[in-house]
Amino acid sequence: MTSATASTDMKPVLEVKGLEGGYGSVQILNSIDLRVNQGEFVTIIGPNGCGKSTFLKTLFGLATHYRGTVVHNDTDVSGWRTDRLVARGIAYVPQVDNVFPSLTVRENMQMGGIRLSPGKLTDGIGRACWTFPDLEPRISDLAASLSGGERQMLAISRALISNPSFLLLDEPTAALSPKYQQQIMGCIDSLRSQGMTVLLVEQNARLSLARSDRGYIFSDGKVVHTGSADSILDDPDIGTYFLGSQE
Repeated sequence: MTSATASTDMKPVLEVKGLEGGYGSVQILNSIDLRVNQGEFVTIIGPNGCGKSTFLKTLFGLATHYRGTVVHNDTDVSGWRTDRLVARGIAYVPQVDNVFPSLTVRENMQMGGIRLSPGKLTDGIGRACWTFPDLEPRISDLAASLSGGERQMLAISRALISNPSFLLLDEPTAALSPKYQQQIMGCIDSLRSQGMTVLLVEQNARLSLARSDRGYIFSDGKVVHTGSADSILDDPDIGTYFLGSQE
């Protein structure tokens, strides 16, 4: 496989060089280089257990950062705590355990804006309900009563309450019906059209790459290929192994 790099004349929101990380003494990531430019939609794909989710957790201060640099908007944020990253406009939505089941939909959203003024919190909840209209009639219901797709919408909406500019998403369509997969991706498309920069880990590679600018393929904790989304989708060698059947 050949590699391609992002155009260097675009402003990077995220620039990662030589990143190594993992959990405690267990190293998962090996010298990761990755770049996300302003306004881009970038997808990370690869087999299970290759370090995709660990990469996002290391960026967001939830896994151990060993070495390497993480630069966000010209500031070195390597190894920063999660709260400091949130204050910089970075939001992260994990794949699992991403809502509080015993709280209502509104209370979950309020948790996402716990540091906001009442006015900004109200505005944030309004934006969330506009982005995910299915949630508005469920605003007083417990999150435990939501479907899988509605829970994922709630998880993303909670991350958006603080009005971030850079969104990290870990497997947002995992275990969802095709209807909800398309709905979640459609909402992400809408956020991107509003200027949001998105870095996405996704198992449904075709669904995500079809709307991405570029993609990275991980294997064994390393980047083994990067290129435009179209070039990855059109490459038969990549498609057979990483993208699965087109049927």
